[in-house]
Amino acid sequence: MTGPAAEKGVLFVCVENSARSQMAEGFLRQMAPHIRVQSAGTRPGAQVIPEAVRAMREVGIDISGQEPKEVTQEMLAGSAVINMGCMDREACPALFAEGVADWKIDDPRGVDAGQVRAIRDQIRDRVRALVGEMDGE
Repeated sequence: MTGPAAEKGVLFVCVENSARSQMAEGFLRQMAPHIRVQSAGTRPGAQVIPEAVRAMREVGIDISGQEPKEVTQEMLAGSAVINMGCMDREACPALFAEGVADWKIDDPRGVDAGQVRAIRDQIRDRVRALVGEMDGE
């Protein structure tokens, strides 16, 4: 691994930590177990949404045991931070953390299964590219 992200690890952040950031964490864990990864939210939801759990199961990744977590200063300080896209301007992670990469990925909450799959696949592709960058490919 090369670069600052590889040395620190990765933190995927969104508002509720109930879908996009959880899916990204699941993909990174599967693709690159050598990279430290976490996900968190500025206002964590009650649970990972069932639509995200189902979509990830379809590709062989089980995130059903994950729980939304609140982002901490320690998480931010020790990681390259990737914001999954802000729908809530008041709680957007990019507002209080410097150097945040924003992937601008749509929220899968309340959309049909086909759209959730498309969002999942977009996250998978972004994570795959990130792994390539971190591994110096």
